[in-house]
Amino acid sequence: MSRSGTRTEAGVGVVIAAAVAGAWLAAGGALSARDTAAAQARPAAPGAAAATQAWPTWRGPVSTGEAPAAKPLVEWSETKNVRWKVPIPGRGKSSPIVWRDTVYLTTAIPGDGGRQKFTLVAVNRATGAVTWTRTLHEEVPHEGTHPDGSYAAGSALTDGERLYAWFGSRGLYAVDFSGTVLWEKQLGKMETRMGFGEGSSVALHQGTLFVPWDHEGADAVIAIDGATGREKWRTPRDEPTTWATPLVVADGATRQVVLSGTNRVVGYDLASGKVLWQAGGTTANAIPTPVYGDGVLIAMGGFRGSMARAIRLADAKGDVTGAPAQLWTYEKDTPYVPSPLYYRGSVYFLKVNSGILTKLDARTGAVKFTERLAAVPNVYASPVAADGRIYVLGREGTTVVLADDAAAPKVLATNVLDDATDSTPALVDGEIYLRGAKSLYRLSAN
Repeated sequence: MSRSGTRTEAGVGVVIAAAVAGAWLAAGGALSARDTAAAQARPAAPGAAAATQAWPTWRGPVSTGEAPAAKPLVEWSETKNVRWKVPIPGRGKSSPIVWRDTVYLTTAIPGDGGRQKFTLVAVNRATGAVTWTRTLHEEVPHEGTHPDGSYAAGSALTDGERLYAWFGSRGLYAVDFSGTVLWEKQLGKMETRMGFGEGSSVALHQGTLFVPWDHEGADAVIAIDGATGREKWRTPRDEPTTWATPLVVADGATRQVVLSGTNRVVGYDLASGKVLWQAGGTTANAIPTPVYGDGVLIAMGGFRGSMARAIRLADAKGDVTGAPAQLWTYEKDTPYVPSPLYYRGSVYFLKVNSGILTKLDARTGAVKFTERLAAVPNVYASPVAADGRIYVLGREGTTVVLADDAAAPKVLATNVLDDATDSTPALVDGEIYLRGAKSLYRLSAN
């Protein structure tokens, strides 16, 4: 395995699932014309639950960081708009997901002799009461983690049929909504670069899970049947350790799963795993997950360099490092850990792990602004958006809320909590679910 300013060269392609928007409308909701049009050009969302009832994966219902139907609050503190705050045992950097009346998250609970209990937790959305906890695996891990990492970095996800929990070298699990294990699959032991540990999540589309397996050994992307745990296909890759989560794009004839890497960004056929196209890579230690909107896929990385690539998937066949498929590249201020946000025709991202925020036009790569958000100097969580607002969460517990339509960053609120915050929050209805180092918060006005 190998170790290894904007330039124009000549960002959901998928229905949010008409069923998602349709279910919400049937329940009496109403999407604006703007949001309806936007929802028809995004990556496919899992399941067909009402959009207001779900944040089913770590990047939300349309895999871009946006919650199209949510209207979350703008202001909060430890004494304002905290509906509940519940301690979560153990340590985890995974993000909460929300399905109907329950919040789910993974955690690793330390025990004697270095043992860890790899655990899935269900929390009642209305009250904050822990509904159940399920220890899925217990062992002494063969590797450590980065000092800022954890053994529960992969987020849970759901398609409305089952819950899935991914602990990398500790296995992939399907669980029903009462916490009963339906199946488990062990894929082996990863050997990560510098022993930094594992950090990606899996992707899900129409009952198939897509597992990234890039490490210092034999690499692959693997498709697994969600109902049975049976392996459907496995395609070898040639990458150093990668921490990026796959992105599924299913817009008509182009149905693929895309995975970033240091060496290459690659699109694979959903049904067979065949390589459809390849572009140049991002940077070393590939972590950010790509985003997609309006026919354009954008992948980026920011460790010891900067690279963002925009690929028009309708033209993506074979080697696409260049025109006409590669629309633009941007080689400045790209993120190391946080993934980008695609929102209303723009892509937002942070410089390395800092609060320096850039907004580009997703189609052209034109810079709309680059500004420092002084209140959030250190950032690991990925930005999220809803109702015309951008939420940027800093590591020290501060969240900056910005207006989306401003020519320069317009800060609407700066909100502070008494907990360290590295996990990406979930936006559902008028609520924000935020995981701190010690507690899970529900932030809402009622």
